Amino acid sequence: MKTPASRAKPLSAASRLRNFIEAAEVDGVAREDMTLRLTFADDNQLKRDGSLALEDISFKGGIMRYLGVRIERGGVRESVLEHPASHL
Repeated sequence: MKTPASRAKPLSAASRLRNFIEAAEVDGVAREDMTLRLTFADDNQLKRDGSLALEDISFKGGIMRYLGVRIERGGVRESVLEHPASHL
């Protein structure tokens, strides 16, 4: 009898988004030039993630930021990181 393959636990929204940001930085994109477009589910998960440091997420001037990157929620089926180089 085969034992079921163990499934890797999916990355949290915070981890996935951090990976997006760090990859763009490696490509030379500044965080202030990035925008995270999040699904409502990822937005909600990020806001409720108790493992995040207080300085990782901010709400100032009506703008939510994660690791210094502006967040816009809704309007996408899958969360994406947009920046000038992604539109070439």
